[in-house]
Amino acid sequence: MHASLQRKFSFSYIAIILAVLILLNTYPLITSENLTFRSKQSSLQGSVSVMVTALSGLEELSEENVAGAMTLVEETGISRVLVTDSSGRVLYDTRETDGAIGRYAFYTELVQALRGEDVFYTEFSDKAFKSRAASPVIYHSQTIGAVYAYEYDTEQAELLLSLQRNLLTISAVVLVFAGGISVLLSRVLTRRFGVLTDAIRKMREGSYSHRAEVGGHDEISELAAEFNDMADRLQTTEDARRRFVSDASHELKTPLQGIIGSAELLENGMVKQEDVPRFVGHIRKEAQRLVTLIGDIIRLSQLDEGDEMPRETVDLLTLSQEAADDLKTAAAEKNIAIAVEGESETIGGVRRLLYEVIYNLCDNAIKYNVEGGSVKVSVGERDGKAFVSVADTGIGIAPEHQSRIFERFYRVDKSHSKASGGTGLGLSIVKHAVQYHHGTVELYSEEGKGTMICILLPKE
Repeated sequence: MHASLQRKFSFSYIAIILAVLILLNTYPLITSENLTFRSKQSSLQGSVSVMVTALSGLEELSEENVAGAMTLVEETGISRVLVTDSSGRVLYDTRETDGAIGRYAFYTELVQALRGEDVFYTEFSDKAFKSRAASPVIYHSQTIGAVYAYEYDTEQAELLLSLQRNLLTISAVVLVFAGGISVLLSRVLTRRFGVLTDAIRKMREGSYSHRAEVGGHDEISELAAEFNDMADRLQTTEDARRRFVSDASHELKTPLQGIIGSAELLENGMVKQEDVPRFVGHIRKEAQRLVTLIGDIIRLSQLDEGDEMPRETVDLLTLSQEAADDLKTAAAEKNIAIAVEGESETIGGVRRLLYEVIYNLCDNAIKYNVEGGSVKVSVGERDGKAFVSVADTGIGIAPEHQSRIFERFYRVDKSHSKASGGTGLGLSIVKHAVQYHHGTVELYSEEGKGTMICILLPKE
């Protein structure tokens, strides 16, 4: 394809150049030839007109009076001049040898002139301009004879041929030079396309890190820049996918190993009867953890795909109160006070997703709080948008972790997270669910003093 494209570009350039050169070799020659024809016509007919004027005062034409009248006519360099009477008999001939005096001349131009017409004809052949002109000699409205002039011009013909040769030489040089340039340009152009094609091929084979190195500031370089930008996004997506698969596999494997280990002990009778309920409870807990984790993964997948979900009018204050009520038991276990305040704010959205956003934020605020701490949920309006903020008095988040806590399976303190029973997907669900509603998430946290997360959602 690369070679084919290069040939097409080369042939296109050469075809255009050939068309221009053909025009260059025809139009000037045709124009020059036409100008010469008009010049010949004007000059030859002018000379014939002078001769006719010199003869028009004669009542009758004869060899003697015609010769006498013609001596008064200035020499014009015409190759041959004939003067005939009304019958076509030649009375005067400038040809010194093999003259036609006394003979009858029946040249087409003479015949037309004896009929009273002014005639001119010229042609370019055999490297010469051959021109003929004839006019009637009229006395008292009667045609008494005719003047015929013939010119054989090789000088102007040579000039025209010289112009033709020069144009052909210039055209040959231009064709060779332009042909070389066109081949070079087509190679440069197709080479840049080749770089893009090679990059696309490598990306198709899975090499997402490969980039198209195309210089310049034209459309091809813009296309390469767009390709590289797409490659960057694909690389980021692929890295995230691989990390997600790895993390999800690890997270799924951990509770499964606990379930398998407890089940094997029970199956082999290695558990005391009084410890059986504890092992069964462990199996149930790990199974529930698996169900929760799988549910979170499915929910994130739905958010990634951007599937349309049924929307309705949702009161954020009521929703926040529901989430707080559902978490009161968990808060009471850690002696944490949870309160909701603010004004009713309604938006159009997916109720289930918005509930999970608020629930996950409150759940995290409880899990990472200190004994006897508090969680405050606030609902209101800011800059024309509805907001829900969840503030806690917990352990806070170090600055180096704050930009990553919304990543899937990212944990600041893995041991604490495992003990708290979290899946590592809560805040990632918050981020994607808020983005699904075209909102934004703000984080404010200070290590050892607590964290506040605020979500802003458009009302429409």
